[in-house]
Order: sequence, then structure tokens, then C-alpha cells
Amino acid sequence: MARVARQIRLSGIFPAAITPHHPKTREADYSGALELVDFLATAGADGICLFGSTGEFINYSFAERHRLLSLAVKRSRVPVIAGVSHSTLSGALQLADDAIQAGADALILMPPYFFRYEQAEVEQYFRSFARETSDAVPILLQNIPAFTTGIEIETARRLFETGRYAGIEDSSGDWSYMEQLLALKRELPFALFGGAELVAGRALDAGADGIISGCACAIPELVVALGRAITAEDANLAEALNGRLIEFATRAGQFPWPLAIRRAVELRGQKSGPPAVPLSPASQEAMEAFGAWFLAWRTV
Repeated sequence: MARVARQIRLSGIFPAAITPHHPKTREADYSGALELVDFLATAGADGICLFGSTGEFINYSFAERHRLLSLAVKRSRVPVIAGVSHSTLSGALQLADDAIQAGADALILMPPYFFRYEQAEVEQYFRSFARETSDAVPILLQNIPAFTTGIEIETARRLFETGRYAGIEDSSGDWSYMEQLLALKRELPFALFGGAELVAGRALDAGADGIISGCACAIPELVVALGRAITAEDANLAEALNGRLIEFATRAGQFPWPLAIRRAVELRGQKSGPPAVPLSPASQEAMEAFGAWFLAWRTV
């Protein structure tokens, strides 16, 4: 029987973790993942998100995802949000069942990826998922239009009105969309997370509940400190820290996601593994330059 999930506080800083893997087989590196869980919790994270886009969930089997989640939940000192996204409803439901059995504290789900869908289908997907999923843990929507169909504001409104969705992470980077979510939050109770680092600090300062950040997997101390500075209303410190987060995110954004995050995590002494797709000679040279920049940047 699965353990009873911890009562999760849907606010604060949640690093979106990479998934370490073995260099030759590309199988998940479970010991490396557990060491990363310790690293992020020790840095002050309020929780950890596994198998989101930064975790490259599409590259891992259901069995690998279930085993890693089970081990991570037992190891983690902070709540674990499990990504259960899939290109099909049946796949997402199976992943959700596995995550709940593993003891995940919350689930996060993007619209079905690869193919584009109309909003009516997106809404039906989420309604069907909620209807057929246990209400044992909270469910977060993930708006990430770079990889999937975007969730329109009125679609989000109707889903929150069902009472089955506890919140949303917006990874669009579209400030006007975030403003609409902030306005909607004043009407309906839901947790709002910024997911695009270029505007995440601004969103938190404007009233968002937290940040779910891939960059925070590499620089958790900085993002945690930013969250605390905003909570303490230390505007000068928050501005300085947010500037550094934007600088890192801009540098990392030169590469396909999440290659630079993986490299930075490796430079922090954690397990990572080679890219899923080999880099071109020019990109490899650029990545070496990024690594040198990162090591110098961290000492400033």
C-alpha cells in the first residue's frame, strides 16, 4: 500500500530536477538522482519536481519513472511533485496511478504533447484526467506552449472551477498571460507558479505563490534566496538576485533545453550524463565556454 502523502504547501521554490542517466545505456541513474534530491533539499528548496520537461520525462520508461519516484519520495526531506505528462490520456492516467502509489505529494500535467489540439480537446483531456484520477493528491496544470498546446485563460478558469485542479505553473514566459492568471487568482483560489525564469521573479513579486524552475536545479541557493528576499520585501537584494537568475537563464537558453542545466549540475559535482542528442562541434565548443563562464560566474 502507498504511504499517505505529506500535506503539501503549494508555495515556495521547487527546483525542476534533471534526471541523471548512465552514459552508455541511458538508463536512469538512481543513486545519482537520490544524491541530487539531497543536494536540492539541503540548498533550502521547499519541494522538488521530478519528470517535468527539465527531467526529460519522454526519454524514460514507465517502470523507470515509477522506481525513481518511489526511491526519491522515500529519500526526500521535502515534498515531491511528479510530472505525469504523456501524449495520451491513458498514458497520463497510468503515470498518475504509478506516481500516487509511489507516494508523490502532488502531480503536474501539461496538455498532450507533440500534436496540437483545439482548446475544447485540451479541456476535455484535463476533465477526463481529473475524473479518472484519485483525489488523493493535488494536481497542477502546466502551461508550456513551446512544447504543447497552450492553456487559454478561460480554459484554466473552467478547470479551476471544477475544484479538481489546485494550481498552475506557467512556463510560457508571456507576461500578459501571467497578468491574466494573477487577476484570475483574485477571483478563484488556486496556487500560481512561475516557470519561465526570465519573468518568474517578477511573477513572485506580483503575487504568484512560488517558482518551479529548471535553473533552480543548477543554482538552487540563488533561487531560494530570491524567494526569501521577495517574501522579506528586501527590494534591493531581490533585484540583484533576480538579475543574476536572468543572466544565468539567458546563458542557458542559448542551448536546447535542458543541456546547459545538465552541464551546470555536473559542474556542481552532481551526476548528469551526456546529452540525449550529440552536440555539433560548434555547440560543443560553446558548451565548454558556458562551463568556464559558469564556474567563474559562481565565484562572483
